[in-house]
Amino acid sequence: MHLPDPQQVNHWIQNGGPPVLFGLLFACGLGLPLPEDIPLITAGAMIATGRMHPVVAAVCAWLGIIGGDCVLYHLGKAFGMEITRVPVIGRHVTRERLEAVERRFDKHGVWVVAVGRLFAGIRGAMVVCAGAIRFPFWKFLIADGLAAIVSGGLFMLLGYWFGNQMEKLQGHVHAVKRWTLVGAVTLVVAVAAWWLISQRRRRTHGHQGGAPEPPPEAPEQPASDTSADAAAK
Repeated sequence: MHLPDPQQVNHWIQNGGPPVLFGLLFACGLGLPLPEDIPLITAGAMIATGRMHPVVAAVCAWLGIIGGDCVLYHLGKAFGMEITRVPVIGRHVTRERLEAVERRFDKHGVWVVAVGRLFAGIRGAMVVCAGAIRFPFWKFLIADGLAAIVSGGLFMLLGYWFGNQMEKLQGHVHAVKRWTLVGAVTLVVAVAAWWLISQRRRRTHGHQGGAPEPPPEAPEQPASDTSADAAAK
């Protein structure tokens, strides 16, 4: 399957609007050889020129991205490592890549979902592997959904900024993707660092407060000399 021409993709979205945007991004998640950034940048440019409502475009884009990932997750859950034999999807997900992602899941947990969605090379393997190892779906959905907002939002924002210079932007798409990825990873790292620092401060404050002191013990009563009392009697 050949990579669709970016100009043709732009034409589809301009004529079909948000439903086509949703369909293309949904298909990208299932193995369509089309980078997600092309439909997202096109949608951003259409928003800038008033040909697409920003809220409708954002919702359709997010649902398309997450919808495709959810289907891929459940396929991974159903087929496991045998998903490499499934037509179309198996061409983009190898057993070696799935095993490498599984090792990352064992080490980093949910952060594999949050960061893996930002890298086109391991995105599909990450989603399939999450389903194959029975990673909790609710954790997957939250992490994947938040990462989709970051990555998808950045590409739509670039399209909005360069709405009148689409040809120039398409000519530098690789540089744009690289810097967008750097920005998204930086944001994820910043959030992770903030969380770690807040946890460390919480533990530090807990140690400084210390455990409450035990109540003072009652003074011991002197033992009665029973033998002396008995002699006196």
